[in-house]
Amino acid sequence: MMTSKNTNSRELREQTIQLLCQFDAGNKDVALITETPFDEESSTTKEPCQNAKKLAKEIWDDHIAADAHIESLTPEWPIHRQPLLDRNILRLARHEIITGITPPVVAIDEAIELARIFSTEKSSAFVNGVLDNLLHQSSEGL
Repeated sequence: MMTSKNTNSRELREQTIQLLCQFDAGNKDVALITETPFDEESSTTKEPCQNAKKLAKEIWDDHIAADAHIESLTPEWPIHRQPLLDRNILRLARHEIITGITPPVVAIDEAIELARIFSTEKSSAFVNGVLDNLLHQSSEGL
């Protein structure tokens, strides 16, 4: 289960998503990205927890393989056409499911909730459909 002494699982996921979106937006300087994510609500920067930095780096280091896997589940919506937040939510949830660090149902529920809170009106349904397909594919032994 994804936990930290100072960060709950939801906050860890939110920080990880913020970092992944920064990586995905083209900022190649990982040290700079992980040191000062921007918090729009308070107009200040906040240091992400070490677990979020580690998790985001693991996911980003594997994003090419993850993207190919996700695209195989969404041939009508290639990765580059998916909203920035959606594709990074999918990357995080896929990582949680594939590595087994979070029970699949929990990873999917959290991803849907993140999409509902932070992304577009249709994102939660999209994320749910993709991850449901991923779960069924994984349970079939892929």
